[in-house]
Amino acid sequence: MKKIPLRTCVISKEKLPKSELIRVVRNTEGNVIIDETGKANGRGAYLKKDLTIIEKAQKSKALNRHLEVDVKEEVFDELKKIIK
Repeated sequence: MKKIPLRTCVISKEKLPKSELIRVVRNTEGNVIIDETGKANGRGAYLKKDLTIIEKAQKSKALNRHLEVDVKEEVFDELKKIIK
């Protein structure tokens, strides 16, 4: 039986399989991108694929703290589109 890697959502603190999470990455240039492959280089943070979690992250600025950079509104809009 193959072990499924678990990652922690930075908002809900739930441990979930990678397939149920979205990875947001700050690359070396300081740009914030959505990493759908899960393999992009840079500092990453995982969010559960849930609109309420995305909205909480946007309101609380938690991604700004985890990625140590200002996350633009366009990133949150793109996350919402991916979930829908």
